[in-house]
Amino acid sequence: MFLSFRLMIMSFFSSRGWESWDITSRPLIPERMPVLIDDDLLFEDGPGAPRPSAAVNQWLRELPASGAPSPATWKAYAHAVKEWIEFLGLHGVGVFDSREQLKAGLSRYAEHRAAGPARQRFAATTWGRHMSILSLFYRWAMDEGHAQAEPFTYRTARALFAGTGREVRVNLAVRRTPKPHVTIKYLEPDFTAMFLAGLRGLMPDGTADAGYHGRELARNAAVGGLALATGLRLQEFTCLLSYEIPVMPPRPTAIPVPFPVPAAIAKGRKFRTTWISYEALADLHQYLELDRAVTADGSPWRPPERWGGPLLVTDPDERGGRVNGVRRRWDTLTPGERRRLVAPDGGSCLLAVKNGGGPFTAWPAVFERTSDRIRARSEPRFPHVFPHRLRHTFSMRTLEYLVSGHYRQAAKLVADTDADAALVFYLSKADPLLVLRDLLGHSSVLTTEKYIKRLDTTRIYREAYEHAGLAGGLIAEAAASGETGAGSGRGAEGGTA
Repeated sequence: MFLSFRLMIMSFFSSRGWESWDITSRPLIPERMPVLIDDDLLFEDGPGAPRPSAAVNQWLRELPASGAPSPATWKAYAHAVKEWIEFLGLHGVGVFDSREQLKAGLSRYAEHRAAGPARQRFAATTWGRHMSILSLFYRWAMDEGHAQAEPFTYRTARALFAGTGREVRVNLAVRRTPKPHVTIKYLEPDFTAMFLAGLRGLMPDGTADAGYHGRELARNAAVGGLALATGLRLQEFTCLLSYEIPVMPPRPTAIPVPFPVPAAIAKGRKFRTTWISYEALADLHQYLELDRAVTADGSPWRPPERWGGPLLVTDPDERGGRVNGVRRRWDTLTPGERRRLVAPDGGSCLLAVKNGGGPFTAWPAVFERTSDRIRARSEPRFPHVFPHRLRHTFSMRTLEYLVSGHYRQAAKLVADTDADAALVFYLSKADPLLVLRDLLGHSSVLTTEKYIKRLDTTRIYREAYEHAGLAGGLIAEAAASGETGAGSGRGAEGGTA
């Protein structure tokens, strides 16, 4: 039993140089796997007496085969368990102690995270994630015989998705969170336009912001527009290569352009195809051909050795290229490998590059600074914009277009041209939720339903109903305009009905 308090060190495994470790074969530990070590650097107190840290590390190593393939997920899980173990140790409780001791420790931990020192407090959503992680850890530990009890109490509830009910276990330690209608996380069209103008260094009316002298404005606007037009996650649009941007259609089109998302950078490493508007794709190509070329071509940039050294690219095309002399497909390269790629003409191969030609990845900071500037200079109600808010905005705008028939009408207009016939058929016939499911990369439409419940979907269906009623002469225009006028809003957080 681990009753004495020790801090824990979290390190990340790398097999680089394993040949010199006096072992016969390469370790099975995944690259970048977190490893927890007690501060005395011991994993056991004697033969056959492993410490809890050894069990935690075993659990972490099994995560890739348990539905958690992302190194970012491993790190979050390790961090949650590390903080829990350290807190218990501070109060003389072992992580595999009796149920009575663990429940007392959980009560104290809940109070600490809710009302303790300001830097130690958790929001309800963060607390819920940590409880979910610890619940998974204890269930595994009990199955493996490491633990005899867990600190959690559960109740049974019945969940209903798409008319299908199922029994679920609810962890009573999870704090209640706000209802979806007060946690709206997207931008309405006017705020979206304001945000894109801010990325370009412009005021909302399109004039230059005389008090702002930012750099790489074309890059920021092109990638911000990409995120808004595709619904890509932060890792997905950050790690795209310049070679993976789809070619421009031969002529402007009202229907969206298919946009492949490589499996190696997608969540769960699942390939999917989303789409992008013609206008957003044109902005990307303009950035690639002008601003990016000026910044990257001829650059002497090389990745630092701590990244693993450079991966030199030759003979690139839209599918792959030679990487250090070996032909590789782009969709097999991990985010870490992509950051190390050096283009034949110099500079990083990532879509977005910074001054000097290196890869640019600090998008949360760019979006936050742009939001701050908009609030300070023109619109005090403008919300904080984080990368995932752009994905929510894409979801809402796309659902609005799908429900209102916007894409069906566009598909009819181009049905007789050389547009993608399969996409035209898909837009004309598919159910809106199924389309959105595919674009977002969800494995089930039930996940999509749960996802959009966080957003303000009532307005979309109400307005589609009213527009259809007006077109068919079923409702009076005055009644429709009166109802929508009372419920519309600007779309900042919590700003719509």
